[in-house]
Amino acid sequence: MSHHPTQHHPTQHHPTQHPTHHPTHHPTQHPPRRAALCALLAVVLTLTGLAATSLAAAPRADAAPATMRPAANLFQWTWNSIASECTTVLGPAGYGFVQTSPPNEHVVLAGQWWTSYQPVSYKIESKLGTRAEYKAMIDTCRAAGVSVIADVVVNHMSGQTSGTGWAGTVFTEEHYPGPEGGYGPQDFHSCRTNISSYNDRWQVQNCRLVNLQDLDTGAEYVRQEIANYLNDLISLGVRGFRVDASKHIAATDLEAIKAKLTDQSVYVEHEVIAGAGEPIQPSEYLGSGDSNEFTWSRTLKSVFQSGNLSSLAGLKDQSWLLPTDRAAVFVDNHDTERNGETLSYKNTTDYRLANVFQLSYPYGWPTVYSGYAFSTNDAGPPQQGSGEVDDAVCGQGTWTCAHRWNETAHMVGFRNTVGTAALTNVWSDGGRLAYGRGDKGYVVINRDGSALQRTFQTSLPAGRYCDVISGAATSGGCSGTVVTVASGGAATFTVPANGAVALHVGQLAGGTGSPTPSPTPTPTTASQVSFGVNATTVWGQNVFVVGDRPELGGWAPANAVPLSSATYPVWRASVTLPAGTVVQYKYVRKESNGAVTWESGANRTVTVPASGVLTLTDTWRS
Repeated sequence: MSHHPTQHHPTQHHPTQHPTHHPTHHPTQHPPRRAALCALLAVVLTLTGLAATSLAAAPRADAAPATMRPAANLFQWTWNSIASECTTVLGPAGYGFVQTSPPNEHVVLAGQWWTSYQPVSYKIESKLGTRAEYKAMIDTCRAAGVSVIADVVVNHMSGQTSGTGWAGTVFTEEHYPGPEGGYGPQDFHSCRTNISSYNDRWQVQNCRLVNLQDLDTGAEYVRQEIANYLNDLISLGVRGFRVDASKHIAATDLEAIKAKLTDQSVYVEHEVIAGAGEPIQPSEYLGSGDSNEFTWSRTLKSVFQSGNLSSLAGLKDQSWLLPTDRAAVFVDNHDTERNGETLSYKNTTDYRLANVFQLSYPYGWPTVYSGYAFSTNDAGPPQQGSGEVDDAVCGQGTWTCAHRWNETAHMVGFRNTVGTAALTNVWSDGGRLAYGRGDKGYVVINRDGSALQRTFQTSLPAGRYCDVISGAATSGGCSGTVVTVASGGAATFTVPANGAVALHVGQLAGGTGSPTPSPTPTPTTASQVSFGVNATTVWGQNVFVVGDRPELGGWAPANAVPLSSATYPVWRASVTLPAGTVVQYKYVRKESNGAVTWESGANRTVTVPASGVLTLTDTWRS
């Protein structure tokens, strides 16, 4: 290879854009110590259907997406900026995760965004910050109740023949010195040509993607080096990985690498861009994590741009989508916003409404993408002459800060409140779609160019609700529109043209903790759950429980239920809840100065008994 790739990042290429002929030099020899493994792997991977069937049924060790709070992908944000955003925006809004750009040392070129995806070493040192800053960010975000997911590049190294990385590592083609044992020519696949046919599984997973030097992930040494890198990130506190270019790595290789991780509970999602009829599909990768569902994103673009939303009501039931508990979804990401495969911030109204839909609809685990405005696809974020990226400043410059919009931040609160509640009271009419989420939320999306005024039947308790798209609850009412739900659940909505209205039981006029009771309430039964957690504390600290029910504060730490230390180190309190309901909750620790620390991990769940008291004794997750 004599030049750097002209198409730089693997995931910005849709398979159909590649030629269909075989490369002019198709390698037929492998290094002797890997020949047997490669031959066996080729046989195994031809059994695509069998592999997909068995992996789809594989048990998961991490949290199920249905119980996880949404993530924000702060693309090309510095570690210091993310730390600040966790405290001031992400934690308070209810985001459970933040995805960072790759933290590894990378090539140094002309400031393009894609240099982050050309590793030089696995040192945690990049244009976005230092190792110490990455660790400080993780700790700060965790204290705000937000876990960190790292975007990791393990399929390849750089596309350059030589150079010096951001942290000073000198490299040449297929020679990368560290920081562990480093890589030499024997650690790369023997195919030195670029992939020319995406219908050829062997090429896709053994040849170079636009000149990027392709690691032999079937080799034990390479697997261990990659696992060492991921374990280093885990030691810093990372709680999940988005694996870049998983499609270009055999699924069995990724399972072997995952097995080497020191913490099997970390969340893993794979980037697998599947084209129709191609041999490699996302379902193959479910043995080591979830997969990104690109078909979901493409469908949202098609439907919202057509203006006919009726087909969205049954989208979750389509057989051509991954199962909802294995799908990591997004409206767009850093590749698709550039190649036009999905909607992006440039699509304004359609983009905002698609985010409302994704965060309110019961399918997959959603990530909200937030990057920066660009005029050329290679353009990097605002940066210094050295290439060091500037801290993000919302409301100034080019940062979109899409994760702060009401259509995203407030809808994160909506999703956290409705939890796994079923889709109910569905209504559609061309460009207009409405549906409820059990008795916890209701949303109306109007893609038409004229306002919609209509009375809808909801399952919400009676009360005065704040529309979270136009505002939020205040001490005296709502900063936006108020919608009144009658005793039978009927409510009249006025939805602006190309707009939406969304209500949920966590946002009531005046900030009350529960809806105004109906004059003729339906009799219900209630039981008690005795929440208990074994948690050691220091003087001045107290422990609380918070959850998705109004009785548990509606995920607001300020309204969390205090636990008694009478049986320390077990903190305990009993809460009366509706019998038979499934409740999500977590424990938080509050300092004497009011600072809040959330326990780590996924939301806990409990089913309220039909009668009596259910006693829980959990252990604090640090």
